[in-house]
Amino acid sequence: MTAQPYGEHDVIVVGAGQSGLAAGYHLARHGIDFVILDADARVGDVWRRRYDSLVLYSPARLDALPGLRFPLPGHAFPTGRQMADYLEAYAAHHRLPVRSGTRVDRLAPAAGGDGYELTAGAERYRARQVIVATGPFQRPFVPDFAARLDPAIRQLHSADYRNPAQLAGGPVLVVGVSHSGADIAHEVARAGHPTILSGIDRGQLPFSVDSRRMRLLWPVMRFVAGTVLTLGTPIGRKVAPKVRGHGGPLLRVRRPDLVRAGVRRSLERTVDARDGRPLLADGTVLDVASVIWCTGFRPDYSWIELPVIGDDGWPQQTRGIVDALPGLYFLGLPFLYAFASMLVLGAARDAKYVVDHLAARRESQPAPAPAVSEPAR
Repeated sequence: MTAQPYGEHDVIVVGAGQSGLAAGYHLARHGIDFVILDADARVGDVWRRRYDSLVLYSPARLDALPGLRFPLPGHAFPTGRQMADYLEAYAAHHRLPVRSGTRVDRLAPAAGGDGYELTAGAERYRARQVIVATGPFQRPFVPDFAARLDPAIRQLHSADYRNPAQLAGGPVLVVGVSHSGADIAHEVARAGHPTILSGIDRGQLPFSVDSRRMRLLWPVMRFVAGTVLTLGTPIGRKVAPKVRGHGGPLLRVRRPDLVRAGVRRSLERTVDARDGRPLLADGTVLDVASVIWCTGFRPDYSWIELPVIGDDGWPQQTRGIVDALPGLYFLGLPFLYAFASMLVLGAARDAKYVVDHLAARRESQPAPAPAVSEPAR
């Protein structure tokens, strides 16, 4: 690769999660000069911040990025911490140029209209092409009425939940029945807390992802997640907004598991507070000591000063390519192209597609005039 002055690169990748690292792998194979800017102190910290008992929903043989196998038996399911360590080892193994502790706070058109400028605190960067791979877990969402709950009730969002030791003694309300809601409610109930799980799930698999039956069915599941449920099929286009808005079906902890653990299910949504306590849609008031909000995240692209964000808060793109802004790309979005896009097993395919497009565009362009970049200050 041709060395560039500090701060200026052919490509800048924002985010060093699985999507950003997979993009880095493919950029390196194309011989493109690039840097990956990441806000966290260590590669993989986004996984280290999740709850202690988190286990991936896909087996290790499907969780590896290109060029480095996952160091577990193929049928084992990695923990969140193991995934974090794998990503850190992956970046080191491939010598990917990751600048950790570098939070990008602005992305805007470059002066003169050729490429893009990024700022990260006092540092300035410039690139003709940018890949935004910051992932879906950006801004934890908690409903406004949470502020009206009694201050004595311990409240946590799933982003801040680590284990049951954080909870006050007594009953617990878990709000939201997607993957984290079911997992956390199950764990809290087994720890001895009377537990209520509020909300409607989006269906469930016939059996758990880590059952013996699923070992035989994983090739089928992978095919469905990556080939059938895509934006190129009618069923995929129908499922996509539901997945983005409400999450997917129960995969590991399912309805029978919740019942066996003693979780009390309420199909009513938690909609308000009354006299400082949570209120369900049917008028039931719950007397609980803790509330865990498994209500998901909202995208936050307020730092992008470009006309690319749609009314739904998500970037307007096609398979990660922003046609209206040549040279701008996105990775790691829920249902970027397929259901698999939000899983580790889909990150590499999406990254290769984007980088192949980027490389072809780069080859078709004339070389930029020599310039001296402004040093970081």
